[in-house]
Amino acid sequence: MIGPETAATVVGPARKPRDDEIDVYGLTHTGKIRKENQDHFLICALKKQMAVRQTSLPNLDSITAEPERLAFLMMVADGVGGGTKGADASRLALEAVTQYVAHSTRCYYAATSQSDEEFTEALQEGAVLCHAQLLRQGEGNPDCRGMATTLTLYLGAWPRAYLLQVGDSRCYLLRQGELTQITRDQTMAEDLVDLGVMTRADASKTRLAHTLSSSIGGRSATPVVTRHTVAWGNVALLCSDGLTNHVSDERIRERLRSMTSAKQVCEDLLEEALEGGGTDNITMIVARALPNES
Repeated sequence: MIGPETAATVVGPARKPRDDEIDVYGLTHTGKIRKENQDHFLICALKKQMAVRQTSLPNLDSITAEPERLAFLMMVADGVGGGTKGADASRLALEAVTQYVAHSTRCYYAATSQSDEEFTEALQEGAVLCHAQLLRQGEGNPDCRGMATTLTLYLGAWPRAYLLQVGDSRCYLLRQGELTQITRDQTMAEDLVDLGVMTRADASKTRLAHTLSSSIGGRSATPVVTRHTVAWGNVALLCSDGLTNHVSDERIRERLRSMTSAKQVCEDLLEEALEGGGTDNITMIVARALPNES
């Protein structure tokens, strides 16, 4: 049993985690102010499987056993657009990307490849196709015009992880007890900070901090894919801004460092966000790999 103080820095075996060694949990909550939840999340595994149709072999157990996990997929989407548009946009985005990943042989090939370019192009292609699908839906249905969503996608193909970012939902990584935001908020405020026009402290106080410069289904979608190396005990957190609006990075770090399970820390962070005001929908996924040699 790994205690909470050592969970974030544990050194595991030199192998890929089994499914039962992945501690992962996600939740979403409407918050205290909004009447509707426009966030959605998804956690799933990408596996390859051989389906035996007919054979004379007497023992099929070794062939038809549980298929090996190629990659682990997590996504958070925060819809914008008001009314049902935001909820529909985030739902459609996750459904479209999931369908793309599930049926794209390119994604399956990339999951077993050492080529960063293959994975980057496959993920960007999925985001672009999803963006185009939402735009077409808006063109064909007036009720769907103006709907858009953020999309933060984490695809772990051990010991690599690929992160796709559109919008301002975030991904944090806790390594050796230190918390790092590994996504860049795609907002007008962040663009001005990068240009040197505003300081980050000033920009965070303006409405531009919540004005997206890139979104799925919006005026512009600029998917950014980055690669990271993951290890046993690292903790990944994907979240919408309903969490980070009310819970500081320092508090998130403290919670992740002392976590006993992904479910427990998600529930504790949700409680803090609600106590801090709960002015927006709150969605998060927490995941880590812990060795189980028993």
